[in-house]
Amino acid sequence: MSWIPSSRGGTLWRALLGAVIVIGFTAATTAVAGLLEVNTFTHYLGFNPSIKNPGTVVPNPGHAQTILVVGSDHRAGTPFRSANTDTMMLVRMDPSSSTINVLSIPRDLKVELPGHGSSKINAAYQVGGPGLMVRVLKQQVFPGLQINHIVDVNFGGFEALVNAIGCVYTDVDHRYYNNTVYTGYSSIDLQPGYQRLCGADALSFVRFRHTDSDLVRNARQQDFIRWAKSQYSVSQLVANRDKLVKIFGAHAQTDHNLHTTDGLLNLFNLVAFSAGHTIKQVKFPAILQPCGGGAVPAFGHTAVGVLPCYVTAQAGPLRAVFRQFMTPTKRGSSARKPGGGKAKASNPSKGAAVTADLADGKSQAAALGAIGMPVYYPRVIASSSRYCTNATCTIGPIANSYPRAYQVRDQRKHLHTAYRMTLVINPLLGQYYGVQGTNWRNPPILNGSHQTRTVNGKRLQLFSNGGKLVLVAWRTGHGTYWISNTLTSDVSDSQMVAIAASLTRG
Repeated sequence: MSWIPSSRGGTLWRALLGAVIVIGFTAATTAVAGLLEVNTFTHYLGFNPSIKNPGTVVPNPGHAQTILVVGSDHRAGTPFRSANTDTMMLVRMDPSSSTINVLSIPRDLKVELPGHGSSKINAAYQVGGPGLMVRVLKQQVFPGLQINHIVDVNFGGFEALVNAIGCVYTDVDHRYYNNTVYTGYSSIDLQPGYQRLCGADALSFVRFRHTDSDLVRNARQQDFIRWAKSQYSVSQLVANRDKLVKIFGAHAQTDHNLHTTDGLLNLFNLVAFSAGHTIKQVKFPAILQPCGGGAVPAFGHTAVGVLPCYVTAQAGPLRAVFRQFMTPTKRGSSARKPGGGKAKASNPSKGAAVTADLADGKSQAAALGAIGMPVYYPRVIASSSRYCTNATCTIGPIANSYPRAYQVRDQRKHLHTAYRMTLVINPLLGQYYGVQGTNWRNPPILNGSHQTRTVNGKRLQLFSNGGKLVLVAWRTGHGTYWISNTLTSDVSDSQMVAIAASLTRG
């Protein structure tokens, strides 16, 4: 039986205690959760008209719900033909699941649009708004998909929400630089390393796709959601709920059902059960197509020097991914242990595709100099990778990015020493991973659930997402160190463990 009382006789419950909204704001928003008053929320959502003919299905109370989150530059009341969308993300919440499943749809996915022939799916937004996008998803991508709600948030809402929650600590994987004066693409200027990103910088980070692929951007956006959700507490949301709801209402459009008290109560009742759930990223089975060329065999095998154009997918993998997205993760089920099972403490590199590279690691440590904390570098690296240097990886002005020594400010505005070593597998695919060190004892990125294993005398903390290791951390009396996987998790679990276990002092 639902613990949230229903609204009868026109009475609106002023406080919806325990209800937590988790909405994926990616290229247009970040994860937001909070205790909300239903009447206040409906009031602010009423700032903008509801989406006409959205193609959504009103969910039954207490049942699972699928939400389509759209990130766009659309302003309510203006034609969709003048708008662009960078993000299409499906969010699945199920009361029987222990995770919130998230699946990003590549904006370059090849589809057929009525009267327009072959097009990228983001063009559906301009041609027929969110309603056509829903119809294309249901008919051409995931037959059987039913979308219960649409949340369309514009870019201004993203920047305002990120600033309102105090910005987001972000694990920036490499140097991002572009000057729109010379290229026409949006400007960006970010250094590698763990840091706090606010409004415009955060937006440029999640929207960036100038030198990598649509799939890397999707992964970057989902990681940003995960980082935001892990560092913004319920107490902070309660304290700032009025500001967050007002920003959301001013910048969002939704289906009509979310303009009603019963629709909101139904959603809030569901997400109350999802408040403590982790976000599970489900990877779209994309095949990158080179511009003007033939099909690329599979993601991760694009020929060097060929940039992707369309994204396609085969029917079989699409069905498998759809089943994975729709299937709840049962509570208490045993997940596969990261690293492919128990690692041998005596030789964690055995069986892992790693290569000894002591000389380059020493060179990176020496280039950092005396930074006020011990510097550790790995004795082994992924076999397909190499260290970035200012002469080999930097795009734009050289700014001592590889390696980089800097300071990061915590939530109480205390400064901490930090450094970043960056390694690259394939820059055209955005495949960068990193070695991070800081004397900040408790950075928010290590707040989440993890497994602990002792390898080579090091007590490692293993953080997974979607069944893959995304970060392996190690703490000493003087600092905190971790190995960050690529955005698309191209470094295997065994490689991640072996690299972290090989950390040695410079």
